[in-house]
Amino acid sequence: MNTKHATAAQTTPEQVIQVPSGWTMLTFNLLMYVAAIASMVMFVLSAVAAERARENPQFAYLIGFVVLLLGAIFLSKGFFTLQPNQASVLTLFGNYVGTVRDDGFHWTNPFNSKRQISLRIRNFNSDPLKVNDKRGNPIEIGAVVVWRVSRTSQAIFDVQDCEEFVEVQSESALRHLANSYAYDNGEEGEETLRSDVAEVSHALLAELQERLSQAGVVVEEARLSHLAYAPEIASAMLRRQQAEAIITARTKIVEGAVSMVEMALHNLAASNIVDLDEERKAAMVTNLLVVLCSESDTHPVINAGTLYT
Repeated sequence: MNTKHATAAQTTPEQVIQVPSGWTMLTFNLLMYVAAIASMVMFVLSAVAAERARENPQFAYLIGFVVLLLGAIFLSKGFFTLQPNQASVLTLFGNYVGTVRDDGFHWTNPFNSKRQISLRIRNFNSDPLKVNDKRGNPIEIGAVVVWRVSRTSQAIFDVQDCEEFVEVQSESALRHLANSYAYDNGEEGEETLRSDVAEVSHALLAELQERLSQAGVVVEEARLSHLAYAPEIASAMLRRQQAEAIITARTKIVEGAVSMVEMALHNLAASNIVDLDEERKAAMVTNLLVVLCSESDTHPVINAGTLYT
């Protein structure tokens, strides 16, 4: 049984060509129109003279008029103009002839088909996509891709629609990027979408360039434009972030309070202001920690007696 193996499409190498100036050919084309008009005038004059002399008119002038007029109209189809950062891809009966990149007024073989393509920088702003991050959490992510066409032959002949190709591949790369990183709170040394924006943007740029190079596209910039948890888990994740922030703040408060208590006991012992036994030191530490770590204002009770009453 015969089997057929699919092969990857071959890339079309770009060939930049020069074409004649349109102004030179316009002068020649106008001369052909003038010659056609002159030939028609000569035919009319010969027809009038032949009528008087009862002879046949000079049909050679009429034939010349028809040939010159048709030739001038045919050559007129070869004119085209290009603005800065525009190119024209020329094909002759289905064969790629070359690409004209010089702006201005040009002329080419009228049999050549001309297809203009923009070389200007373009933006693609993707709609927020709902995907799962590395840990399976549903998130919404979007990106802005700045791109331009670099090789016109590949953009025209190697893909069906260059702009649609950029959009589809950008969304596919964005989904793959979201699946490769956690949203936040990664392990030690792990890059996340939220905290490592520069590294994530660089990874997205590299993947997009790899995907879009077959279409002759150069990616100038790629960055995240939208990043958030999906609505169904946003409130839960917000509470988790708030809890983590409270824990971090409490840790700092406790560390500071312990340091202050240690400093107070050390200064009291060094200054011989009061001699505290272990029980009183424990009571003092407890009171200071309550005062320093309490969320509300404390109301101290003044002991008017001795330390032991």
